Amino acid sequence: MAGTFPSPARKRWFARKLLQWYARHGRDLPWRHTRDPYRVLVSEMMLQQTQVSRVIPKYREWMRKYPSWGVLAKAPVRQVRDTWYPLGYNVRPIRLREIARTVTRKYAGRLPDTKPELLALKGIGRYTAGALLTFAYGKREPILDTNVRRVLHRVFFGNRPVTDRVLWDLSAAVLPRRQPYDFNQALMDLGATVCTARAPACPGCPMRPSCRAYPLFSPA
Repeated sequence: MAGTFPSPARKRWFARKLLQWYARHGRDLPWRHTRDPYRVLVSEMMLQQTQVSRVIPKYREWMRKYPSWGVLAKAPVRQVRDTWYPLGYNVRPIRLREIARTVTRKYAGRLPDTKPELLALKGIGRYTAGALLTFAYGKREPILDTNVRRVLHRVFFGNRPVTDRVLWDLSAAVLPRRQPYDFNQALMDLGATVCTARAPACPGCPMRPSCRAYPLFSPA
């Protein structure tokens, strides 16, 4: 697709503006105070299709009951399900427990740090693998969740249709070599708090001067 990827100058501008915004407006979330792969994975699994405000108290309760891979691996299935309630999508805690059992049995209690090994674990898809590699292991890895997808689509394509394959490639293209953790967290925060699905807060968006969707939302 012609014109898909931004120029080097636009990539630098995008990263700089996003990181400056995140330094001032990034959310203080409990899982951002750790690089423990277990805690990062629990937060990512809980956040799937679930609002942050509902996840925070449940994440804290979960960590009190199951503070490690080993404790979770030994916990009864019914207890794990009960602890997860009422987050919904109840296959998630079961998959999380199975991952814990695999990690303790096959990997001596340490979650793998390569994409192929992570993707081999049932319940970990491309986004979750990228989040783990970035947020737990500090690697430069793109992510694409609902919020990131919306930001990249609007800023670089406006209302033009675009495939996830293109957006994945774009996410990798704009990811800076430095501060990949902050950059990926910033993308998610911008989509969650400013570039929202309904009534985006365009006047406060750092991407407004370069956003191809802004004219669609601005007053006539």
